[in-house]
Amino acid sequence: MSVNVERGAVTVVTVDRPEALNALDAETNGALLATARELSAAEDVRVVVLTGGGDTSFVAGADIAAMKDLTAEEARRWSELGQSVMSAIEAAPQPWIAAVNGYALGGGCELALACDLRLAAETAKFGQPEIGLGITPGYGGTQRLARVVGQTWANYLVLTGRHIRADEAFRIGLVTAVYPKGELRTQALKLAADLAAKSPLAMRYCKRALHASLDVDVETGQRIERDLFALCFASADQKEGMAAFLEKRTPEFTGR
Repeated sequence: MSVNVERGAVTVVTVDRPEALNALDAETNGALLATARELSAAEDVRVVVLTGGGDTSFVAGADIAAMKDLTAEEARRWSELGQSVMSAIEAAPQPWIAAVNGYALGGGCELALACDLRLAAETAKFGQPEIGLGITPGYGGTQRLARVVGQTWANYLVLTGRHIRADEAFRIGLVTAVYPKGELRTQALKLAADLAAKSPLAMRYCKRALHASLDVDVETGQRIERDLFALCFASADQKEGMAAFLEKRTPEFTGR
């Protein structure tokens, strides 16, 4: 299988085509889409960590050998599939953490952008090099990149096609932390465990409100936030969280 899943409250998803630097072909995209949909529906999964197999690459991009001879209509369907993968990850009720352990170029950068949080190894490299192939990004890079790093840096990365190192990715806000390569998985799992201990219900509502903030005016966004805030008070998690705070103990959330 090109996608491996280690299932648990913290689930680890590994894109595992090391012989192709984990490049995204149709089979891998299909497997990622099915995995994202399956995990989204799983109440026992609280956090997902996404990483790449092997020692070199997170995801080096979409599979150029598979794209080379596509017709325009086939290219549209290729893009639709890739965008469906990214949208499914972005819309997942659980937080997804990208543990970027190497090259995250083209579709790989777009895959990381679809995640809620991004951590990188010191050896990681990021970029949208499609311009050098005579094409545009096709998996949402022109849309999500500017929302994460701002329009100027998005313009630079997409129009030049240049790669940036992990330290520069951190400086522009593309990743939240950089670790020695040998520590990346441990740190990603540590962050995931911290998130998994939070209320799954509140986590879902927070994601919904945060995503809405990108697409609506402030007044509408505040209404959405207000409604979700109110819904929390109909939950057992809110009762448990506030009781635990007042009793000075660790809360035990159930997602109810």
